[in-house]
Amino acid sequence: MKRNYFIVGLIFLVFFVISFLTNILGPIIPDIINSFNLSLTLAAFLPFSFFVAYGVMSIPAGMLVEKYGEKTTMVASFLLAFLGALLFALLPHYEVALPSLFLIGVGMAMLQVAINPLLRTAGGESMFAFNSVLAQLIFGSASFVSPFVYSYLVKNIGKPESESNIVLSVLGKLVPPSLNWISLYWIFAVTALIMTVVIAVSKFPKVELKSDEKAGTWGIYKKLFRQKTVWLYFAGIFAYVGSEQGTANWISEFLKTYHGFDPKTVGAETVSYFWGALTAGCVLGLIFLKLFDSRKVLIGFTTAAIVSLAFALFGSAEISRFAFPAVGFFFSVMWSIVFSLALNSFSEHHGSFSGILVTAIVGGAVVPVIIGALGDLFGLRYGMLFLFVMLGYILSVGFWAKPLINNETISFGKKKEE
Repeated sequence: MKRNYFIVGLIFLVFFVISFLTNILGPIIPDIINSFNLSLTLAAFLPFSFFVAYGVMSIPAGMLVEKYGEKTTMVASFLLAFLGALLFALLPHYEVALPSLFLIGVGMAMLQVAINPLLRTAGGESMFAFNSVLAQLIFGSASFVSPFVYSYLVKNIGKPESESNIVLSVLGKLVPPSLNWISLYWIFAVTALIMTVVIAVSKFPKVELKSDEKAGTWGIYKKLFRQKTVWLYFAGIFAYVGSEQGTANWISEFLKTYHGFDPKTVGAETVSYFWGALTAGCVLGLIFLKLFDSRKVLIGFTTAAIVSLAFALFGSAEISRFAFPAVGFFFSVMWSIVFSLALNSFSEHHGSFSGILVTAIVGGAVVPVIIGALGDLFGLRYGMLFLFVMLGYILSVGFWAKPLINNETISFGKKKEE
């Protein structure tokens, strides 16, 4: 079918919004802890409430998309995100934050399931790989931008000179004193509402799912759940998302606790550079994947991430500031490699298996809580040592993975076999 560039652009915008809403928790966690007087464990239940939604909704979302279509599912997703953000913006209390973030997480999980088949149809199958990488770069750019938006808002709302800025002026009247960071959730609510309207009035192409893209029956899921390899790769995705979120969510609090950096400036900037470096690492990762077997790339990048994390946790203040973004840089290839190794290890039921793997994003809920609980007992630095367990498992994938299809690499000076 003819490519629909409007829908492709809209999907890229959706990726940006998903990332903007998903990865803002890290920079604001120190503010949340101070505003609500929370322990590290209680603070960790905030990302838990968000990411546990992926464990609950990823498989049902696939079935919803098949029954109601991408457009209806996406409208419902953004409505849920709007309600969740508005709830917290109106009632900024810890007890409200948990269901609020869960609602937003459910919406984001539904969107993740809906937009990939739509991108393949609207952008054309031959461009799907390119568009997918471009979408990930856009996703990363939003994670880079969002901490700066947070920093700008908390530093400027309530100041006399902000009255000339209509956005800052309105937000200043909406948020309680000393809770300037709540302004982000007003922005989320407005953004989600605008996206709801834009998607509702847009004309979507009909998506015909391939047989291996369909969600499948519960019988197929039961068959997959009985296979050891499925659980091994589920653990791989769980470990990756847990490592990513377990690092990003605690960077700002770590720098504040051990090095005295202001979370509104240096903390937010370091989180931003973490996501920016992760995005930049994708480009280098693409080059390496054309030169080397993906398992070797995974081993190399994971080893470098482990070394960088050690410097971040035990280095000086300046070393720590630069080592955390380095960790993000080396995280860049892990998701795509583990996911592709998983799918390439099976010859059928890719749609159902993808749903199981996306469910493993729940690792982003569990690992930050474990780090928070350990942090309350032994200190945040030693709580974050749990990340080495997760990275150790990801490293092991590079050794035991046996895909049916290897990634295609460039052969220099060798003729391909006929």
